[in-house]
Amino acid sequence: MALRDHFRPPLSTRRHWHSFHNAWSTYIADDLNQSLPEGYFAEPSAQFGIEIDVAAFSERIPVNPELQTAELLEWMPSSPTATLPFQLTTDAVEVQIFSTQAGPTLVGAIELISPANKDRPAQRSAFTSKCQTYLQQGIGLIIVDIVTILSANLHNELMNRLNLEIDRLEARLYAAAYSTAQKNGSPHLNIWQEALAIEDNLPILPLFLKGGLYLPINLEKTYQYTCVRQRIPE
Repeated sequence: MALRDHFRPPLSTRRHWHSFHNAWSTYIADDLNQSLPEGYFAEPSAQFGIEIDVAAFSERIPVNPELQTAELLEWMPSSPTATLPFQLTTDAVEVQIFSTQAGPTLVGAIELISPANKDRPAQRSAFTSKCQTYLQQGIGLIIVDIVTILSANLHNELMNRLNLEIDRLEARLYAAAYSTAQKNGSPHLNIWQEALAIEDNLPILPLFLKGGLYLPINLEKTYQYTCVRQRIPE
């Protein structure tokens, strides 16, 4: 079952892309949980149009008066030193893989890129910043971009953020896997990148979990399964 265009007619008028992304992340996590060894588990997480309750920044948390001094009970924060525009990540569709050896610890992540992630420079920066943090903590990462309505390439922007010299991936749609490794006594970043195209099959990419374990992520298998379960027309 070849890759479809979920963001343009005719499919975009018959199915909601965010519902498909949500389902795809769920089935990827389910597939991972069938193959992960004991001590690991995968969880899907999909959030769209995340909004922060502004009142949360202005309301004081109730405290027990018996545990506070009169001075602390009357204390209020001063005005902030600076107030600047700041872009939060508004969409997040990912599968997170955890190790339970020392409590739930994030060891890998698969990111399904949404239109909001590619929309504006600040949102692209927020997404690549999250990916940079994962990689610098040694967390294995895969990003998958099947968004056809915007041309930004977040893989290339991530490489720029990391100041890595690599040939640009000249593709609107793509999937890429990243893992950190030691080479000649110094840390290196291994990269697997695949250009995608509508009507082509999706690749298998390696997901390297922090600690050395790796698994094949069969994107085509889970994509096909999601299309069937969501009744996506051929």
